[in-house]
Amino acid sequence: MMLKAVKIVVSGLVQGVGFRYFVQSTANNFGLTGYVRNLYNGDVETEAEGDEEILKRFVDKVKIGPRFAHVNSFFIDYSEYEGKYKTFEVRY
Repeated sequence: MMLKAVKIVVSGLVQGVGFRYFVQSTANNFGLTGYVRNLYNGDVETEAEGDEEILKRFVDKVKIGPRFAHVNSFFIDYSEYEGKYKTFEVRY
């Protein structure tokens, strides 16, 4: 098992469609830690930590998003695992 971190910024119709709760639920199902939050420009930012293979599956789900979301673009940046988070939370 190789631990990594990932930062994802998603653009499109991603606020007001349950995107943060979808991301939180998906992260919890995969056993990841981190956070998701809305940005003022309308994007959604996520940071997650966990097993590298599971993170890749998580990223694939986030790229699609929940049913009513429409993802136009996304930024993904993998980095070293730091163990910064205990849970996965929605930040406000």
